[in-house]
Amino acid sequence: MADDSQRNFRSVYYEKVGFRGVEEKKSLEILLKDDRLDIEKLCTFSQRFPLPSMYRILVWKVLLGIIPPHHESHALVMKCRKEQYWDIHHALRVIRFINDSTPQVDVFLRIHQLESGKLPRNLAFALVSELQVTSQMHVDRQEPEDEVFLVIAKAMEEMVEDPVECYWLVSCFVNQLNSKHKDSLQQLPKVLEQYLNIEDNRLLMHLKACAAMSKLPYDLWFKKCFAGCLPESSLQRVWDKVISGSCKILVFVALEILLTFKMKIIALNTAEKITQFLENIPQDNTDAIVSKAVDLWRTHCGTPAHSV
Repeated sequence: MADDSQRNFRSVYYEKVGFRGVEEKKSLEILLKDDRLDIEKLCTFSQRFPLPSMYRILVWKVLLGIIPPHHESHALVMKCRKEQYWDIHHALRVIRFINDSTPQVDVFLRIHQLESGKLPRNLAFALVSELQVTSQMHVDRQEPEDEVFLVIAKAMEEMVEDPVECYWLVSCFVNQLNSKHKDSLQQLPKVLEQYLNIEDNRLLMHLKACAAMSKLPYDLWFKKCFAGCLPESSLQRVWDKVISGSCKILVFVALEILLTFKMKIIALNTAEKITQFLENIPQDNTDAIVSKAVDLWRTHCGTPAHSV
């Protein structure tokens, strides 16, 4: 009995600090041993639990369609993906859109643009060595959708060492956001206001009184999926949910940020000051914020059977 009590206490403790017991890891390993991976079950697992770091990239690649469900095809498909990446990379070097000094995320963007038929035709946009264009200057000249791509790519680059894997994860993730989640993402600011009204009406009234609701960093939160806002460990847990089918988790992360920093926000009396603070929140307790956001998500939406 004492052993059971100790084990239960340990499980609760791990749950509170954002870690799961070994049972979830073993369950995922069983799923990953299937000859044909079950996409729906992997989505369900990712919605219910944070992915173990050692399996995260593999699961993301399967869920984003980078590799097929069949195990025996993984090596061949990644070989083809790698060849495709370097073929395009070579073509971009030939036409002088990239060179040895081009930042990796800019390389990813150019490959993505060429893949999607959106590579600028004007050679003035080419990143030739004579111009020595810095990454930030390059960002400033981008279309909004390209800026989103670059910010997500920068965050993904910190998670994934292999440039080929990193590119395909970024490209397919952005494509998912622009297709599957496009309509839902546009509705998230309204959904956030609805849940904030339920959780803390006083805070909502303060934001409205400051005319801040329309000026919250929605692009940072929703279009960029908190890339550039949350550190890697917290961001990965949010992206687990988005990649497996739920962009609504983004609402509850934003909601929990507002609730966590309520006193600071109420002390600010202009929309500009509030937005500036929210764009640069302290990074020391973001793991706890994400854990509470997941709890809020489950409270309001229930434990997902598949995706929300």
